[in-house]
Amino acid sequence: MELSNILNYEFVQRAFVAGILIAAVSSILGVFLVLRRFSLIGDGLAHITFGSVAVVMLIGVSPVYITLAALPLVMLSSLAILKLTHSRRIPGDAAIGVVSSVGIATGIVLASLSNGYNLDLFSYLFGNILTVTRIELLLSFIVFLAVVATLIFFYDDLLAVTFDEELAQTMGVKTKRINIILFLLTAIAAVLAMKIAGIMLVSAMLILPALTALQLSFSFRITILASVIFAVLSVICGLLLAFLLNLPAGGTIIIINIVFLLCTFGAKKILPAKR
Repeated sequence: MELSNILNYEFVQRAFVAGILIAAVSSILGVFLVLRRFSLIGDGLAHITFGSVAVVMLIGVSPVYITLAALPLVMLSSLAILKLTHSRRIPGDAAIGVVSSVGIATGIVLASLSNGYNLDLFSYLFGNILTVTRIELLLSFIVFLAVVATLIFFYDDLLAVTFDEELAQTMGVKTKRINIILFLLTAIAAVLAMKIAGIMLVSAMLILPALTALQLSFSFRITILASVIFAVLSVICGLLLAFLLNLPAGGTIIIINIVFLLCTFGAKKILPAKR
């Protein structure tokens, strides 16, 4: 079947639109997370998402609503990570490790109680962007608008907290509110991204485009825009290659992201030599 014919299917169109929206959301949030050394939060929330999916599947929630049902648990867990990182007793990376360990352990135990790892659970582990529902597409659009609105209205506050949280607090920035917003949006993005890349590769959706854009030494606004461009291009190219070569979409998208990152590393080495 030709690619032009494949693109006529509604579920394929939903995959492209949802992929682009979630990639944009993840790449914007990723810039702030990478700069604040919270890169591992994506991996932690992915493990928590696994546990949350196992919980709602054990309860018997319809597959159509699993994403929505898992959201509250992941959002609460993100706030737990935030609380632990500010407790001064547990370092940030350790806090992420503690909460993510609870998530993955819970998922394993509940999966065994529900007669093992069924096909539905595997689809969330490794992603299946073609199964994006209309509800998830609508949620992706709402989250995209929420992230863009947050970026516009709280840009200065986000910038201040990202580079020096203590200084931002002395300047009157409500750092607690900014952190809560950032962590909650990241939790939602992690849940939505599991349909694209799978739970195992959610953190890559958050980290790789941002890390690639940061190599280019642009201004902060342009860096965010570049991150979005890299993320969106990776989804478009990854999906097209996946359809043409019959490859897993999630893994292909991440490989394209890695290629972009390697290209920027190469460019940074070559360009100074020409000067």
